[in-house]
Amino acid sequence: MEKDWNMIEVLRHARHDWLNKIQLIKGNLSLNKVDRAKEIIDEIVVEAQQEAKLSNLNLPQFASLLFTYNWENHSFQLEYEVLDDAIAGRLNDCILSEWTGSFFDCLNSSVKPYHENHLSVSIGHEKEGARFFFDFSGIITDMDSLEQFLKKEYTDITVAVQELAEQELALELFVPFAANGRE
Repeated sequence: MEKDWNMIEVLRHARHDWLNKIQLIKGNLSLNKVDRAKEIIDEIVVEAQQEAKLSNLNLPQFASLLFTYNWENHSFQLEYEVLDDAIAGRLNDCILSEWTGSFFDCLNSSVKPYHENHLSVSIGHEKEGARFFFDFSGIITDMDSLEQFLKKEYTDITVAVQELAEQELALELFVPFAANGRE
């Protein structure tokens, strides 16, 4: 079940993340690893740019889910990339968030805990909607649950599984623009 984060908890986690990043930079500088410190700074810049793009999509529930997911104990790490922000304000945030949260829950309970499991989400724009690419690598232990979840049919979204194997899952989620969306 998704945690409902209050403002103080969000600020506490954000501050903790920033302090960890600063400590990494300081540690590398004290070891005279200037190039590595610069790499870390570059990674932070890219991450901040992606956070800004995600924030600008005007999908507050979906953005909150992605922003806070790694703050809790889960069986996989999440990363995301917004390829195109032209979908801003044009999708049904509730439908997208509910499906994504349910998918994360199903995946989380279907993979090997304490293993290096990783899920990447890419968000792109198409003429009539948005396409979300989910790429998982790790160890899937409950293939049946995942297959059942992914076979469900929905009226407002389309799920297309490209690969489902013991160590990999690749799928596309297509979400059409909302009827009141801008063109």
